[in-house]
Amino acid sequence: MDEVTRDIQDDIPWCMLFADDVVLVNESRAGVNRKLELWKRTLESKEFRLSRTKTEYMMCNFSASGQVVTHKDTFWYLGSMLQKDGDIDEDVRHRISAGWLKWRQASGVLCDWRVPQKLKGKFYRTAIRPAMLYGAECWPTKRLFGHVQRRPLEVPLRSGVLKRVDKVKRGRGRPKLTWDESVKRDLRDWDISEELALDRSAWRVAINVPEP
Repeated sequence: MDEVTRDIQDDIPWCMLFADDVVLVNESRAGVNRKLELWKRTLESKEFRLSRTKTEYMMCNFSASGQVVTHKDTFWYLGSMLQKDGDIDEDVRHRISAGWLKWRQASGVLCDWRVPQKLKGKFYRTAIRPAMLYGAECWPTKRLFGHVQRRPLEVPLRSGVLKRVDKVKRGRGRPKLTWDESVKRDLRDWDISEELALDRSAWRVAINVPEP
């Protein structure tokens, strides 16, 4: 949609795209309707359709009411928590909460001794694990390493991520680059000590370097 409507897009925030939704902003209702007609003709010329039945209109009279828009350092969009400072702490907490919510909803199956273990595992992989890992592929690993290092040794996240499994039969070809080896390589390239991750402030300063 961005390519199709590039010629009629105004400067932000007068025109914003959210997935397949469009937000048009103007100082008057007539101005919004003019923009809406322009978008409708443009989309229809490319064999797209703008739904009139789903179109909604909102008027904000800030000058008369004196209402102030609340300033936020975090923003929830499409299931992910975005932070002003670019960190992932809020998103990690949100994913943990989402995982526990799904676990509680499925506890009747997962805690029932009559349900086969194989079926429980399949249920977990289908209903719970996706909720916990949604959007995790976009987390910056250089910050995730510091987050993991500061957790207590007894938590499952620490033992599950940083423990190396020995006596594993190797397959053919070049061995895969593990997460642990990748972190060590980055720390060596950037001349950062692993112990520095325990100091959150110093770690943030140290990792704020240009990507190679």
